[in-house]
Amino acid sequence: MAKYPLLIITGPTAVGKTELSLKIAEKVRGEIISADSMQIYRFMDIGTAKASAEDRARIKHHMIDIINPDEKYSVAQYQKEVDRLIREISAKGSLPILVGGTGLYIRAVVQGFLFPEMEVNYQLRAELNEIARKHGSAYLHQKLAEIDPDQARKIHPNDLRRIIRGIEIYKETGHNMTYYLEKQKNAPPRYNTLKIGLIRDREELYSRINARVDQMIEEGLVEEINNIIKDGYKMSATALQGLGYKEIIGYLKNEYSLEEAKEILKRNTRHYAKKQITWFKAEKDIHWFNLTGLNTGEAYQEILCLIANWKKDI
Repeated sequence: MAKYPLLIITGPTAVGKTELSLKIAEKVRGEIISADSMQIYRFMDIGTAKASAEDRARIKHHMIDIINPDEKYSVAQYQKEVDRLIREISAKGSLPILVGGTGLYIRAVVQGFLFPEMEVNYQLRAELNEIARKHGSAYLHQKLAEIDPDQARKIHPNDLRRIIRGIEIYKETGHNMTYYLEKQKNAPPRYNTLKIGLIRDREELYSRINARVDQMIEEGLVEEINNIIKDGYKMSATALQGLGYKEIIGYLKNEYSLEEAKEILKRNTRHYAKKQITWFKAEKDIHWFNLTGLNTGEAYQEILCLIANWKKDI
């Protein structure tokens, strides 16, 4: 059975995915599917750097503004919905283009989401939270290291939510998270994919990140978050703990000044970009384009040639 074609454009935050993907989508008659775990939330536009209304009128976009900030959305749900979109876009004779920097979303679509469907074990979570309260999150982190050393190395000892999730998966399934991630990583691709990775030299990427944060503040990020909270969405909601929101919420709670919030956001975004690069460098079959020293037009032409050759074999 022939696999549907799927073009993927990925890379770290602020590298230039949106601009290039729009031009490519116009040329190849494509529709864009967002692979960004924050752009799924309504009302969160500035902090997630969503494509503008003009850009979305220019090219059809999917998986943007699908849930409210206080709603939960799993990777399994994302994969299921994107699978449907890929079929529908392909049936119209258009090319589905997955664009974004959430590596787990992309891997779930390409390799399949292989974590078991588990009911939340609230009793276990309560017990683990109580252990953390008594002994500290570092104590639980050590317990995770005993059952899943690879995952423990990736999780900060203070990241209690992810520590508990790692222990819960092992207790409920008998396998640790690393087992499932490796199984997923080695699964055969579910689509006929071409993966384009965009990168820039570190100094230029960091400069673009800093400039983007300044622009977000100028465009009204503080007001956007204030309005979300005024509409009744809680500061503790998963969405509002995302990059670009938690830092400004700290300012709104008078924990530091706006200038300090900007610097914290710039630092955290640089760290996030570094993690993204590490993730994608470990992925298979990505054709990398370093945009430093290239104007977008040059990269665009090279990528179009690569796409044309790929489509000949579809």
